Amino acid sequence: MSDVKKVVLAYSGGLDTSVIVKWLQETYDCEVVTFTADIGQGEEVEPARAKAEALGVKEIYIEDLREEFVRDYVYPMFRANTIYEGEYLLGTSIARPLIARRLIEIANQTGADAISHGATGKGNDQVRFELGAYALKPGVKVIAPWREWDLNSREKLMAYCQQHDIPVDFSKKKKSPYSMDANLLHISYEGGILEDPWAEAEEDMWRWSVSPEAAPDAPTYVELTYERGDIVALDGVPMKPHEVLAKLNELGGANGIGRLDIVENRYVGMKSRGCYETPGGSIMLRAHRAIESITLDREEAHLKDQLMPKYAEVIYNGYWWSPERRMLQAAIDETQKNVSGVVRMKLYKGNASVAGRRSNASLFDESIATFEDDQGAYNQKDAEGFIKLNSLRLRIAAGKGRRQD
Repeated sequence: MSDVKKVVLAYSGGLDTSVIVKWLQETYDCEVVTFTADIGQGEEVEPARAKAEALGVKEIYIEDLREEFVRDYVYPMFRANTIYEGEYLLGTSIARPLIARRLIEIANQTGADAISHGATGKGNDQVRFELGAYALKPGVKVIAPWREWDLNSREKLMAYCQQHDIPVDFSKKKKSPYSMDANLLHISYEGGILEDPWAEAEEDMWRWSVSPEAAPDAPTYVELTYERGDIVALDGVPMKPHEVLAKLNELGGANGIGRLDIVENRYVGMKSRGCYETPGGSIMLRAHRAIESITLDREEAHLKDQLMPKYAEVIYNGYWWSPERRMLQAAIDETQKNVSGVVRMKLYKGNASVAGRRSNASLFDESIATFEDDQGAYNQKDAEGFIKLNSLRLRIAAGKGRRQD
């Protein structure tokens, strides 16, 4: 292992990655560079600096990536109305390519031989981090401690901390029974009683939202202004992408919006039960479909919907930096040139519903769609030939005695 002289570690400052710092130093006899990203997880990241320094780390990177995260990753994903397996808004998945990219960039800046992460050998994140790393630096060495060491329980990790005098300031506190991951788009929960798919999630587990039953009795209205498929203002006030998402999280959480309990199919092959809170993203998804409903051509919209499941799978499985994702993104972004306007959303007791939509690029023609006198804008007699032509193959088959049941 002497070929590794320096390694860049994705470092949270928590128990696992603090142990990894010392383990890398001992096992590989190498220098460790730590990288901590603020992507809106709701916790202070600066304390990670003192923890890293206490472990002898000399090069420490702590970066606020919230704006880049939402602008360059979340927004492009939402242009596609992306959901995985019909429900999951990919809150964890979409954060990994950004972290992988910065790991590689820091490795290049510092002359590091390898990168490392704290993802386990059972989950999707190991795949996402490493696929991204290899796509951006094919020859990079990746060290995944959870696939190498035998510290496979919290008790063993704590014993390692005591043996090596690793300062973990929360080591004596009661640990949450859940494995959680948070960023500005969502917070996820796994483990504990959630490993039983029949068990209902406990109410005190949720961090960002009130229950729909406890939400206010009066609805909240908010107007989202879109330009080329992206939200640029709320209630007429221009905002940066990360400010938009933070505000929608606040509004959605206060109205009980965005809770999800699913069993998903992991890329590594197993089924996993998880709970998610995505209040702002849930509002964004519904609103974006609303503005598209009046600005996209029918066939354009339908083809886009057909592409979405593949696009979602590509992101979920960790292929953000792949040629297929870039190809799909180019097609999706092409559809967004006229997706501009305003959507009014009604937030009420767990529901985000559309209360109105308008656009200067709208394809909705009231003079044609009306049930009243359309003044000749649409000749209803034309429908007869349209129907007969489209029924031709059905009439031929029936005439030949083909069974239709």
